[in-house]
Order: sequence, then C-alpha cells, then structure tokens
Amino acid sequence: MMVDTKDAFYVALRDRLRTVNPERKMLVRGALRPAILVEDAEPVSEKMPRDVYVLRWTELGSDPSLPQTMAITRCEIHYCTVGTEDACGLDRGKALAAMDADLRAILKPPSTPGMNYSSTPATATGVTVFWTEPLFFPTKTTRDSLERVASVTVLARCVEGVQ
Repeated sequence: MMVDTKDAFYVALRDRLRTVNPERKMLVRGALRPAILVEDAEPVSEKMPRDVYVLRWTELGSDPSLPQTMAITRCEIHYCTVGTEDACGLDRGKALAAMDADLRAILKPPSTPGMNYSSTPATATGVTVFWTEPLFFPTKTTRDSLERVASVTVLARCVEGVQ
C-alpha cells in the first residue's frame, strides 16, 4: 500500500512538472526526463543535484483513530540552485523563487488516483492519494547555492488485505 502511495505521488508530480515547466529537465543515466527524482531509487550522490526536486521519504505511519485507517508518510522535497551561468549565479534568488513557484503548481490539486506501477500497464488501486499544503523551510545558503526544503504529508486510505 505505501509503495503504491509513494509511487503515485511521485508520478503525479513528475507528470505535472512536465506540463508546468517542460524546460525543467535533468539527464539521468543517459535519459532526459523531468527534474524530479526519488532519492532512495537513484544511485547515491555526494552532492545534491542542482535545479532538481529530490523526494526524500522521512516518516511512515498510520492513524487508526480516524474513521478509516489512513497510511501516512511525510515527504521532504529538497532542491537547490546556483542560478544561471549567463548571470554568473547572481540570479540564484530568482531561480529559487521560480523553483518554489513550480513546486507550488505541481502540488495542485493535492490529490491523485492511487496506482500500482509494479506491472505494465499500471493498474488503479481504487484509493485516492492526497497530501497537505507544503510547508516551506527557510532558505539555506551553502557557498554558491541556495537550498530549500518543503515538506508535505501524503495520505491514502488503507484497503483491507492490501499492504
């Protein structure tokens, strides 16, 4: 259940980014794709990639006190920029604001159909995956880059018999 929830969230954001800002791309293992990745599904990297949204899953749980048991996970979305070469990085604040705006846009609407991507084609799980408004943490300056973390709580109704 939680894997399907995480995958559905990632795919929704990836596909929305392709629409919101088709120029925000990255090259990963020879493939050009939207600039969003799941940290635990990619090779370990010493430095965070620039101008890319990195999804980091940090908490996992459920809330049996709700009328229906909900699977709950927290996702931190990390990103950083050094601005553009043409501006010698002097536009990094503007570049970070653009990434903030793109992130806000791809998080709307705050839901997507649950899908199981373990087979091709993907199959609907009959669950809706939804998430909270993002909480944006203060900008962190590290040498020439500006970094930000936004956090959302992602939820899905647990279906009996589905893990």
